[in-house]
Formats: sequence, C-alpha cells, structure tokens
Amino acid sequence: MTVQIGQPAPEFEIQAYDRTKDGSDDQFQTIKLSDFRGKWVCLFFYPLDFTFVCPTEIVAFNKAIGEFEDRDCVVLTASTDSVYSHKGWCDAHEDLAQLKYPMLADTNHSLSSDYGVLIEEKGIALRGVFLIDPNGVTRWIAIHDLGVGRNVDEVLRVLDALQTDKLCPCNWHKGEKTLN
Repeated sequence: MTVQIGQPAPEFEIQAYDRTKDGSDDQFQTIKLSDFRGKWVCLFFYPLDFTFVCPTEIVAFNKAIGEFEDRDCVVLTASTDSVYSHKGWCDAHEDLAQLKYPMLADTNHSLSSDYGVLIEEKGIALRGVFLIDPNGVTRWIAIHDLGVGRNVDEVLRVLDALQTDKLCPCNWHKGEKTLN
C-alpha cells in the first residue's frame, strides 16, 4: 500500500502508550485511526526510543500540543519500539515525563510499512509526518532522513493552510491573504 495525497490514510488498530491516563494499567491501550474521525490527525514517525534527535522532536511537538488542539488536531507518534520501551524511555527522560499524546508501538512494522516509512533492513522508521483530515484523507506528507529533525512550526503552518481550504502562496502564514 502506498500512501497518496487525496486518498484515505491507511487505517490502523495498534497498541499505544499514553502517559495522560491516570492508572498505570490505563496507560496501555489500543488506538484506531477511525477513533479520531471528525478531527485532524498529525501522525509522525521516529526511528527509535533512547536516541538523540528523536526526543528533541517529541518534546517540540509536546510543547506545541496546545497549538494543535486549538486547530482540532490530535497528535500521535509512532516507532517500531514496544509500549514498554516507550514507557521506560518516558520514565527515564526528564523532558518526556510530561508527554501529552499517545506513542504508538509498531512492533510488527505494519504501520510503518503501510505509511511507506519503514527501513526494512534496519527495522526502523524514517522521520515521516502525515496530516490527515477529519474525513480520514491524507492531505500532507513529509519524510526526512534519519539524522534530520522536523520543524513543528512548519507542520502547524501547513495545517493552517490546509484548514483554510483555499490556495495559499509560498511561505503563507495564518492571517495572511490567500489567493483567489
């Protein structure tokens, strides 16, 4: 399956770790993409827990969670690590202790494969980010090399542009004129 702009995003049902849940047993849950119909979804993949670039991205998205919520957008992140690895990493990493969105555990690599970001020989995902509209349609894709972190402000800028449902020129920012 190849993810394409304007086509339905691949559905998934996957185990996730969610630090926002109160009871430790409640922190492990199953999440489906269809759970978020009616909302925008920002799904981003990262290579591995306990690495160097990855926490900078995860923390940057976490710091911007209010910005995403203001845009009626749910943030989800995924790697090929288990929910237990996600929990251990969040417990051990001061900056991840306050994580406010779920971490998907793609241990069988099907999610990364379905979204076209799996590096099969390494068993890890590239840095892919996908914006999915409230109808479950893929509207934006950006995939980065392993060593290059993303720019959360750019993801928000694109989300703003997509939500106008109008033509937006290069370097457009929310509040600026769109094209006729």
